[in-house]
Amino acid sequence: MYRVRTETVRLILQRVSRAAVRVAGAEVGRIGAGILILAGVETGDGPEQVAAAVRKISGLRIFEDAEGQMNLDGAAVGAELLVVSQLTLAGSLAKGRRPSFDGAAPPEVAEPLVESLVEGLRATGYRVATGRFRTHMEVELVNDGPVTFVLDT
Repeated sequence: MYRVRTETVRLILQRVSRAAVRVAGAEVGRIGAGILILAGVETGDGPEQVAAAVRKISGLRIFEDAEGQMNLDGAAVGAELLVVSQLTLAGSLAKGRRPSFDGAAPPEVAEPLVESLVEGLRATGYRVATGRFRTHMEVELVNDGPVTFVLDT
């Protein structure tokens, strides 16, 4: 299936019981229970998409209440967030056998947008840990559920 370009920041949200990210063997970010956010930025993305993502994530009800229903947002359960930039989310597998990254935003555009996402989430009261932009990272997580969502803002 071919994906039509709609100028979205693509995010993978995974509810986790814990997650960590390492660079060159050293841990650079860690959270307990919360949401791991993998962020891919495409050409044409901008502050509007980031603001929409912050609004959506800050109120997203993906945590279970006493009856086991997803009725609670992260603030209600003291969730932490881990944001990791991921170029491959902007990749396309539509043609051939090797991914194309033609639609990915250049680093000088993508990095400030990811940083804006982090700062926006912090401004809503969340504790936010991060990976490191433009580095090889190892991400370790325990998906709780499993619960995983794709958010295109």
